[in-house]
Amino acid sequence: MNQKVLKTLEFYKIIDRLVEEADSSLGKEKLKALEPSSSFLEVEQSLSETEAAQDRIRLGGGISFRGIKEVRPYFSRLALSTALSIPELYDIILILEKTKKAKDQGEEREDALQEYFQALAPLDDIRRELQRCILSEEELADDASPELSQLRRKEKGLEEKINQELNRILQHNRSMLQDPVITLRNGRHVFPVKAEYKNAFRGIIHDESSSGATLFMEPFSIVQLENDMRELLSLEKKEVEKILLQLSLSLAPFTEELGENVKILSHLDFVFAKAKLANKMDGVKPILNQERKTVLLDARHPLIPKDKVVPISIRLGDDFSLLVITGPNTGGKTVCLKTLGLFQLMGQAGLFIPAFQGSSITVYREIYADIGDEQSIEQSLSTFSSHMTNTVRILQGAREDCLCLFDELGAGTDPTEGAALALAILDHLFQKGIRTLATTHYAEVKLYALSTDGVENAACAFDVESLRPSYHLLIGVPGKSNAFAIAEKLGLRKDIIASAKNRMGEEDLHFEDVIADLENTKRLAQREKEEIERYKAEVESLKQRARESTKGIEKGREKILQRAREEAAQILREAKETADQVVKELRRQEAGKSSALEGEKTRTKLHQKMRENDEALSSTMVKGPSQTISLKKLAIGDKVRVLSMHDMVATVTTLPDKNGMFTVTAGMLRTKVSAKDVEFIQHKEKEKPEKNQGKVASIGRGKVLGISPEINLIGKMTADALPELNKYLDDAFLARLPQVRIVHGRGTGALRKMVQECLKKNKHIESFRLGEYGEGSDGVSIAFFKK
Repeated sequence: MNQKVLKTLEFYKIIDRLVEEADSSLGKEKLKALEPSSSFLEVEQSLSETEAAQDRIRLGGGISFRGIKEVRPYFSRLALSTALSIPELYDIILILEKTKKAKDQGEEREDALQEYFQALAPLDDIRRELQRCILSEEELADDASPELSQLRRKEKGLEEKINQELNRILQHNRSMLQDPVITLRNGRHVFPVKAEYKNAFRGIIHDESSSGATLFMEPFSIVQLENDMRELLSLEKKEVEKILLQLSLSLAPFTEELGENVKILSHLDFVFAKAKLANKMDGVKPILNQERKTVLLDARHPLIPKDKVVPISIRLGDDFSLLVITGPNTGGKTVCLKTLGLFQLMGQAGLFIPAFQGSSITVYREIYADIGDEQSIEQSLSTFSSHMTNTVRILQGAREDCLCLFDELGAGTDPTEGAALALAILDHLFQKGIRTLATTHYAEVKLYALSTDGVENAACAFDVESLRPSYHLLIGVPGKSNAFAIAEKLGLRKDIIASAKNRMGEEDLHFEDVIADLENTKRLAQREKEEIERYKAEVESLKQRARESTKGIEKGREKILQRAREEAAQILREAKETADQVVKELRRQEAGKSSALEGEKTRTKLHQKMRENDEALSSTMVKGPSQTISLKKLAIGDKVRVLSMHDMVATVTTLPDKNGMFTVTAGMLRTKVSAKDVEFIQHKEKEKPEKNQGKVASIGRGKVLGISPEINLIGKMTADALPELNKYLDDAFLARLPQVRIVHGRGTGALRKMVQECLKKNKHIESFRLGEYGEGSDGVSIAFFKK
């Protein structure tokens, strides 16, 4: 990708933000070198890795790569069997520690990063040995070897003797000292002795002050102790060198694994930095396509502050390959241009884009841009020459697999010539099939876009009252320049504006008015389309809930019938067992010639048990109709009682077929029934309760005909909504609805809280929950009645 477009579209500012997210210097270096790729497979892999890192951060937290350093330059010395220093070995310890932690944290998850984690080699034995021997960047552990441990014990003992002797001399010779202190000269302990006491103070002179009044003397009594200490330190140094060489030699066979660890860890730091930036920008993974299409939904330019940026939706390459954005010169058009170009660069670099889910990008071999920062009305010839030089370079390099971006193409020269040049350049690119996005003021270009298939106009909406762009892009409508309206708003005299209008041709003025009408019509159509989409979504949601409720009712019906069958079978089994026992008892009595009284008692007992079973069986089995139905007289709209569904009242919606089956509906339930399973009833006002039918059941059958499975409380005060909700729940319970939907909206949460408190206290409610996706989410509560 050419460096000019990266600078023009401010891609490097995104890189600067990205570098801040990396933990290690190696990761930062990789990010500084990041550029967009023109390989589809590379971009696809890169985006998948960023997605995997984002998922890992969300599900398990991030992985720290802080402290990772470049250790590969050490390997050439290891190959020569040269010892590394303590700081260098400590750097390798950090690499192995990070390797171990990263492998433990990330190996199990299956995603685009799994192979990297699996390829890490913690070298546990070597890591543990290095950690045992090296405590920090400057310190080797005492027990790194038995010899070192022994030498350091001797040093500590000798150091204690030297300190004791120095303190003794300090206490006894204070009068001879300029200051009661002990200092070092050439690595030897000395005292600041007054010059007049140099013979009285027994020791060796190592230095003197500039005035000669003070001599720095080492007492004879510690000279040998200091010599012994120097000898021990020399032996310690040799032992340390020996230990470092042994540790270095143990690393030498594993330089390849160490190098691979460094490479993988720096790459993971690089990938996780991209994921962290995506989280900060609320970025999403763009859909990648090979059709050279870019579709950005609610795209937010990442370099504009979040509290000021206005989302824009823009597309290129689906119905048209050339998009011309027109409108007043206020910055809105340039933002659209830069947003599309920058998002393409970010996506091709494996970065997520701050846009809505479903946004799509493609992979261009090259992106060219001619976007000037200077947007003054007065442009010099040198500026025009500069832009034209850049345009010539673009035309020489652009191919079908490229994207071209032009800001104010043809500006800076005579308007007639500029418009002709702009038209020729755009038509040349269009004929070659090169995806192009351009901004312009020229009416000739607007007409070209209106009259050419595959070329489309777009307008960046502008509020004349506030003199600010709304940044809402209207594709399919050419933008009106609004020059007269803006000039008048800024205070230009009306007579001057009127004179300017008179100097314009009637056709030009009419064209601007047509543009304004088109813009208004497009905006109105867009609003209506959005409203239709919302209605469609609501209808689909209601249909889905109706299907789910029907399934629940059918399932409940089957459960009731199944339970009745099981209870009936159990009663029959018990009756058979009772009969068998009685027969056995009678035979036993006959064989034993028992009295007739005992036989009569047994028969009486049998009759009693049979009556009990009959009663239980009759209460379990579905009752037949008490009033038979005449299929010939049955009409659509008649009311019937479905006995197999708890005497539910339903309406006939189809006439019986040859098998006596017809369809009935009750509320949201629609089912087929047999004439043997229903009984004909009068209309609601003429309905009379059956002999054994309670008042509550009668009211319930009436309610089911008119009760809605949903109540909407939005806009109501809690004081008004509570009694309405309580009455609705009572009616729904009497109507035997299995569940209801209560719409309370999100708002301040007061209605939702009131609804949930009400549901908790209602004795008929078994459970309730907030709505799920497609049901209204947390703006809806679903309540389930007790059975």
